[in-house]
Amino acid sequence: MSDRTTETQITFRHPFQLSPLVQPLAPGTYRVITDEEEIPGLPFIAYRRSATMLHIPAIGVLGHAEQYLSVDPKELEASRLKDVETT
Repeated sequence: MSDRTTETQITFRHPFQLSPLVQPLAPGTYRVITDEEEIPGLPFIAYRRSATMLHIPAIGVLGHAEQYLSVDPKELEASRLKDVETT
């Protein structure tokens, strides 16, 4: 069985809030890291998401401690859609 990790980027034009955080995050482009594990026993290769993490701070922001925040991918997508609707 093998695992895989993918990295994408998500851009927010407005401050946004995620449930694990007390304060909103600033607008910017953030890295999203998704870990997936292979589903065994299938006649084809398939994966299921095992973790989604948001890299903080946004890309290009200097002078802040870096951290990875475990996030709910559905909540992250809902925040992105809300940001797009606000634009």
